[in-house]
Amino acid sequence: MRRVRFDSTAIVSAGYEPETAVLEIEFAGGGVYRYRLVPPHVWRELADAESAGRYFAERIRDRYPEEWLP
Repeated sequence: MRRVRFDSTAIVSAGYEPETAVLEIEFAGGGVYRYRLVPPHVWRELADAESAGRYFAERIRDRYPEEWLP
């Protein structure tokens, strides 16, 4: 998946595949996680958020099925 860089202290990069509703996030701590069943508006809001880390914590974490990518 192609990811774009984020200007964030928490998120290094993220990408979204609308065909499969999969969001992939690379965190500053080094981990990469894949989130499934994410609606397109969530990706747009994350990309446009003033604080991507805060948006993630409030609107994505623990709300969508996640998978750690080693």
